[in-house]
Amino acid sequence: MAGVYEGAVQDLIDELGRLPGVGPKSAQRIAFHILSADADDVTRLVNALTQVKERVRFCEICGNVSEGPRCRICEDPRRNPTVLCVVEEAKDVVAIERTREFRGRYHVLGGAINPIDGVGPDDLRIRELMTRLADGEVEEVILATDPNIEGEATATYLARLLRGMGIAVSRLASGLPVGGDLEYADEVTLGRAFEGRRRVES
Repeated sequence: MAGVYEGAVQDLIDELGRLPGVGPKSAQRIAFHILSADADDVTRLVNALTQVKERVRFCEICGNVSEGPRCRICEDPRRNPTVLCVVEEAKDVVAIERTREFRGRYHVLGGAINPIDGVGPDDLRIRELMTRLADGEVEEVILATDPNIEGEATATYLARLLRGMGIAVSRLASGLPVGGDLEYADEVTLGRAFEGRRRVES
């Protein structure tokens, strides 16, 4: 589908197609939606994109997205400073916050260890994590990296790094999704479900 349209339209389709999760057909649909949209709607979209690049930065403490030097979670005195949840990306903070189960603080790594893509421990915010843990305030670190090969490798690396620091290290439980069928579960998911099984009180 590349190069079907002329000039500006094709440029827009190409740029939209570079966004994660947007394939050629979706890029074309979005481009034609923008073409047919009201000029004010397009101006609002352009302004939102410009402002997010100008105003949004990363929290100097945890690495979460923020419009100030520190994010609202790091600024909140009601959060428990003794429990730190380590995640890969800022979007993971949003997912955990939606559960309303966690009242501690976060540390965003900025990715996961992935040798194939050339991402090693030095490319992540691991040095900043170790600096945060040095003052002895944190008593538990929850490793909430993704349950995939890269996430597992990152969690294993961090667990080894934190060994002997006197900090409790835990990993988010993972296993079978609610509403799922056993026959469709892969071996890793099923294995993790067995590892994380709980006793049923009779």
